[in-house]
Amino acid sequence: MFGLCANKWISGPKIYSLCSRRFSSNFVKFINMKYLNQQEAISVDEELFNDYKFSVDQLMELAGLSCAHAIADAYSSTSLKSNKVLICCGPGNNGGDGLVAARHLALMRYEPYVYYPKRTEKELFKNLQHQAESMGITVSSNCPDAAWVENEFGLIVDALFGFSFQPPVRESFVPIMAVLQKSGLPIVSIDIPSGWHVEQGPLSDSDIRPACLISLTAPKLCAKHLANAKHYLGGRFVPKRLEEKYAMDLPSYKGCDLFVKLD
Repeated sequence: MFGLCANKWISGPKIYSLCSRRFSSNFVKFINMKYLNQQEAISVDEELFNDYKFSVDQLMELAGLSCAHAIADAYSSTSLKSNKVLICCGPGNNGGDGLVAARHLALMRYEPYVYYPKRTEKELFKNLQHQAESMGITVSSNCPDAAWVENEFGLIVDALFGFSFQPPVRESFVPIMAVLQKSGLPIVSIDIPSGWHVEQGPLSDSDIRPACLISLTAPKLCAKHLANAKHYLGGRFVPKRLEEKYAMDLPSYKGCDLFVKLD
């Protein structure tokens, strides 16, 4: 049995300090957890690559895997009106995370369908597309019709733009953004809701309003503008020394979990 006394959890002979944590059965709230600005997010990534010698594909696999697990926690395949998931992937690393997540979701009894309009010649992304297609996942460059999306799918994953995005949305992505903006389906955004300013959040009333955000590495400032949305932290790969350098004060992951559900 646990008791609460003077901001400490007491269990037998052990005493656990709450510090900035608040607990419930479903989520953890970190009052002092840092929300990164755009330059901090870029610098953290650069240090992971340059100082800690992570490769892009290594971090992408870990990020996409954590996203798939968070999605499965937030929306079980049996809780949706359909287990078919539309995954919208952009040309950068955020889109790569989406391609990885699609592959893992296919192993979790979901039926992913990937919209990937702007391909790159980089071998990493070609391999990710090949891996998805080799698992029977459709990867299409044709923008899906809004009515078809509403009838066919139970969930949308937004992996279009990451924290390097600078508004406005490029013309080639306007059609899919219109589909997302009008959709009545729950939208899960990876790291940044597409179209949002990484620090200022939504710039107009017509911007997408995700039902769930999965922040990677650490939340970005735009996450403070979430309203009535689930919020997860994924990307369980941040070295403690890097976390301390940027004073992130990240929550502890439970057991073998690849995500933390935030308040």
